[in-house]
Parts: sequence; structure tokens; C-alpha cells
Amino acid sequence: MKLTKTNQKIDNNICKALTIACESSLHEVPGFVWLTHRANYTNFPASLVVTCVFTSEADIDAMTVQQQDDFLRNNIQKQLLKVGVVVKSIKNAVRFDSEEACDKHHRGEWDTRLALNTVKQKPNAKRMH
Repeated sequence: MKLTKTNQKIDNNICKALTIACESSLHEVPGFVWLTHRANYTNFPASLVVTCVFTSEADIDAMTVQQQDDFLRNNIQKQLLKVGVVVKSIKNAVRFDSEEACDKHHRGEWDTRLALNTVKQKPNAKRMH
């Protein structure tokens, strides 16, 4: 589905914000490798889902134990606010996944894996490094 000009501008701003959050998190959170987002712009920003991807499930466990999940969520929320995107529940909007789990369950097919976590969402998975 093609985005309207307004929604494309919002999506571009989200990409810019998430790129900044991603770059700063790469240096702060061991095992974190990239993030992506999906949104259904007819139900935005409630439909926004940001997936933070780690190398392994063990990296996700370690990150949670060290409470760096809060750092990631706060960093993402701060950057989204800078571009005018207010997420009601950042805890629900940010998810954690791993390359290891995707390889094991979906043969590395991220589009397939991410589609399972979203209902009627515009496929907009973009890797950001």
C-alpha cells in the first residue's frame, strides 16, 4: 500500500529518529545490532511497533537483567518525541527479538517473522545501521 505524502513524511521522520536511537544504542547495549519499525497509518501512532534486534536470545536476557531494556525504550521514545511522535505506551510499542530466533524459526526471513507480530500493518521493515 502506497503512503500518502503526509504519511510518507511521518514515516521519514520516524526513520530519522530511529536511526539516531539505533546508532547511540549500538555503543551502549551489548548484543544489539539493528532495529526496524512497522505502522498502520490509519491507526497511528497506536499501531507503531519498533523491533530491536539482538544477535542472540542470551543477549536479550542479559540486556533485560541489566535493565537496558529501559534505556532502549527511553532512547527510542526521546527520539520519537523530537519528531513529534507521541507513543502512549512505549513498553507496548518496543519489542525485542534476535537474529538467532529468526534464523531458527523463520530461516532468516524477517518480513515473515515481523508480519506475525502485527495485524493489518503496512509492511515497512527497514534495517537501520
